[in-house]
Amino acid sequence: MKTALSIAGSDCSGGAGIQADLKTMTMNGVYAMSAVTALTAQNTTGVRAIQESTPEFLKHQLDAVFEDIFPDAVKIGMVSSSDLIITTADRLLYHHAKNIVLDPVMISTSGSALIKDDAVDALKEYLLPISTLVTPNIPEAELLSGINVRDDTDMRSAAGIIAEKYHCAVLLKGGHSVNDANDLLYAKGEFTWFCGRRIDNPNTHGTGCTLSSAIAANLAKGCDLETSVKRAKEYISGALADMLDLGQGSGPMNHAFDLTGRFSK
Repeated sequence: MKTALSIAGSDCSGGAGIQADLKTMTMNGVYAMSAVTALTAQNTTGVRAIQESTPEFLKHQLDAVFEDIFPDAVKIGMVSSSDLIITTADRLLYHHAKNIVLDPVMISTSGSALIKDDAVDALKEYLLPISTLVTPNIPEAELLSGINVRDDTDMRSAAGIIAEKYHCAVLLKGGHSVNDANDLLYAKGEFTWFCGRRIDNPNTHGTGCTLSSAIAANLAKGCDLETSVKRAKEYISGALADMLDLGQGSGPMNHAFDLTGRFSK
């Protein structure tokens, strides 16, 4: 069985972060492992508190995984400080990690900041250059490319700038009112659109985690990058279209559901 490692923060509500990654990887047919960068107290409405792992403890987690069950792919999510970013990059290089998918988590779906200001520069310097693929949304792509993204032409420009600057493939996720739900992959000098329709579903907590984890799982299984993205997009679109609802109350949490649970029924 192929293996995949998630390096990310824990989401106690189960819809994003490590919890979403592990379930997504499992549903996509690989053995899932984790290295926790932080504990978060959050749900679909916001992040209440963050308790980071120490760099030393994160190092021990990563070494423990690589020295025993070497991952066929690695997904990186929330790494909120420069010290944790540097530790992550150091251990991935030391262990010659492969198929690294970086979801540059900076802001949660609910709008809460998940990364310190000084960590953005560290992310650019240490993690992007060692990544196989980076999966920014529109705001993240604007931050990484330095340009405003308002339409499909801007998406092409931003993806090209990021790829050329950091020497990695880029999957720029549409959404954020730029287009219906079309994502743009730029790899090896070629652009590929993955078209989709916007699904009227309020349950979007953890969509970025789920997509990047599904891509990593398919890379771990030996699929090429384009096929991995295609399968991951089909997986998350199917989950959203199912309109599952796990909530019991009448408040915001009534709209919360686990995007990864589609194929586990």
